[in-house]
Amino acid sequence: MARRGAQRTAAFVAEAVRTSGVRAVVATGWGGIAPEVESGDVLVIDQALHDWLFPRMSAIVHHGGSGATGAALASGHPQVVCPFVADQPHWAARMHAVDVAPAPLRQQDLTADRLARVVNDVALRERAEHLGELIRAQDGVTVAVDALERLS
Repeated sequence: MARRGAQRTAAFVAEAVRTSGVRAVVATGWGGIAPEVESGDVLVIDQALHDWLFPRMSAIVHHGGSGATGAALASGHPQVVCPFVADQPHWAARMHAVDVAPAPLRQQDLTADRLARVVNDVALRERAEHLGELIRAQDGVTVAVDALERLS
């Protein structure tokens, strides 16, 4: 969600990937991050289904929307949440409260060092893996349908 400052974000992503020694998939979505950021370590895509992409990642950096947050939780990987608007600060705070993410970071406060620390934080990783297992074991759709049927 970097629409404003998209060039700065693109430069930061490239630096963070290089500094932390990781590879990244950057989904531009509405953010406007320029595809010129793409390199051997950064793959720029327009969009992807979170529940397909996130399980294939080591850590997830996202804006904190409810869909991205839920998919990141289910993936079982640690998160870095950079909230922008609406419900995003709430979900960022919740992810920190359940120990799968550091304290919420504004986009301008995210650094390559902070990103590297999260990717390598064993405690966050273990907690995220545990919560991911619990979430994947649930049949949320059936529970929701049963609840709705009891109400009607």
